[in-house]
Amino acid sequence: MTEIPTGSRPLFRLGAVLAVAALALTACGPDQSMLSPVGADAGRAAGLWWLMFWLGAGIWVVVTAATLYALYRRQPGRHDPLAGRRWENTPLIWGGIVLPSIVLVVLTGATVDAMRHADPPAAAEATVVQVIGHQWWWEVRYPERNVVTANEVHVPAGRPVRLELRTADVIHSFWVPALAGKIDLIPGRSNTVWINTDRPGVYEGQCAEFCGLQHAKMRFRVVVDDEPRFQEWLAAQGESAAEPADALAARGRQVFLSASCVYCHTIRGTATVSAIGPDLTHLASRDTLAAGIIPNTKGHLGGWIVDPQQVKPGARMPNNYLPPDDLQALLAYLGSLE
Repeated sequence: MTEIPTGSRPLFRLGAVLAVAALALTACGPDQSMLSPVGADAGRAAGLWWLMFWLGAGIWVVVTAATLYALYRRQPGRHDPLAGRRWENTPLIWGGIVLPSIVLVVLTGATVDAMRHADPPAAAEATVVQVIGHQWWWEVRYPERNVVTANEVHVPAGRPVRLELRTADVIHSFWVPALAGKIDLIPGRSNTVWINTDRPGVYEGQCAEFCGLQHAKMRFRVVVDDEPRFQEWLAAQGESAAEPADALAARGRQVFLSASCVYCHTIRGTATVSAIGPDLTHLASRDTLAAGIIPNTKGHLGGWIVDPQQVKPGARMPNNYLPPDDLQALLAYLGSLE
């Protein structure tokens, strides 16, 4: 077995480190991996990434092999067949001009094609959804049906959805890797991204632009439903909150209306009108709380109400130290808001 020359060992070590790093970066989980696309735009982005990866890998292999060959041939005491000979220009022309030009042309063409399809023309059947980024949660509006929810974007399968994105404070970035590419939410302007997939399911999204202390916990879900289920959900979300079904829930509504909750939250069908925090009209229909970081269960909801700073330090929701009986009544009321 040929021993690796001493001078080339650092390059082998560097190559091993880069290979391990590449594997680690591509081993993202299925919930937030751009390499498992289900949307057309995400598929084009993933295809462009793989093209760049394999072209880059090929270039790296060629350059590394050439470097190792040069180091091997020029060790002290080893005969150098090029010594005293004129260096030919052909390798320089091909390696430094022709091949890089071909790679750049291919990548430019693929990138332009992906960009051309990223913003399809407006379609009459497209669903319009407005998404507003806040520190650190997402407001979701369906203007055609006067529906307001939070941290869950429900869309129909099989037809295009136009997401109109803006921010209420700082720069955020909307990214659901399986369905679409990243796009920033810039103060003072509105951006647009399209989602179109035939595969129903729940796809995880994330703010991809550092926006403050809880940036990493500013998550959301895109729920892709078949058309009948989406229309059923949309109709239910457009209704006002149901009347309390029992005495405990009725007391909980009074607790809500008399506590500090009314200064930030709205429950349609009551006298609340604030939009500082998420709309709670159908809170119980959501799967998660606090922008996707805890499940929507009675225990987690109680902890979130009493001490949100323990769950999400820096969140703009104050602690609410309610008497135990009032807290249980409030939880009963909020749990009834399907």
